[in-house]
Amino acid sequence: MPELPEVQTIVDDLNRKIIGRKITAVWFDWPKTIKNPKPKVFEKEIKGLEVKKIKRAGKNILIYLSHGYLLLVHQKMTGHLLVGKWRTQKISKFKYEIISLEKGLLREKVNGYIHLIFYFDNGRQMALSDLRKFAKVLLGDKEKIENLPELKKLGPDALDKKLFFEKFENIIGRVSGKIKQALMNQEIISGIGNIYSDEALFLAKIHPFKPANKLTKKETKNLYLAMRRVLKRALKLRGTSISDFRDASGRAGTYNKVRLVYRKEGEPCPRCQTLIKRVKMAGRSAHFCPYCQKL
Repeated sequence: MPELPEVQTIVDDLNRKIIGRKITAVWFDWPKTIKNPKPKVFEKEIKGLEVKKIKRAGKNILIYLSHGYLLLVHQKMTGHLLVGKWRTQKISKFKYEIISLEKGLLREKVNGYIHLIFYFDNGRQMALSDLRKFAKVLLGDKEKIENLPELKKLGPDALDKKLFFEKFENIIGRVSGKIKQALMNQEIISGIGNIYSDEALFLAKIHPFKPANKLTKKETKNLYLAMRRVLKRALKLRGTSISDFRDASGRAGTYNKVRLVYRKEGEPCPRCQTLIKRVKMAGRSAHFCPYCQKL
């Protein structure tokens, strides 16, 4: 699932590419992506609206439109937004072929996963590519969308300038569960998922199963600094593209080239050469060094 660096990369790209553009039409072949309003109403209401600003809330992309509308996009497991030019061609009753008109910009196989396209007044388009079809899109009144429980319940953003160490320490100190799960809980700290929780815990030398409220002050400070360092580096490298993530131009992020432990099971630890271990945690994986990150 795209995490803070990947979502922020998309937001930054969209702010450069589509601000001031008017939406002239919408195409989709998977109506279930549009959660609200009903797809046909969505298509009618969004036509003619202008993109005013775009920002991130946790892992959500918020696209502010004219006339008080707000478009929310959550990319879920495999979704990402692309800006370019495509031609849709119906090849059977329920199947479309998506043809890229920009050579070399997008991988050919990505186009087969495009299920929603927004057309703009300058001839360009914004497409939602989503292999597993879990992404969701909502359109509605700005105040109504901003007050959705899923947004109101978000914890402080992991890179928020107002998230000082003292606040982070107070939040983590109240959590009795495992520290990796605490970092991935969007109601505790927002923006972090499986990749960057593994990376930050490795840098801080903390076992992923250690109870959050059992961390010493030094461990908590090390984790706070590691979290910020990892996320800033990943943002600078435009995210991690081990599987599906691409930026708005279809290009891969490069943090995966410098990752420390995530998906490196059986490889030597970059600090001590002990083999990296992977364990299951509530249906997810945790990667860590059993020597550097003792429980």
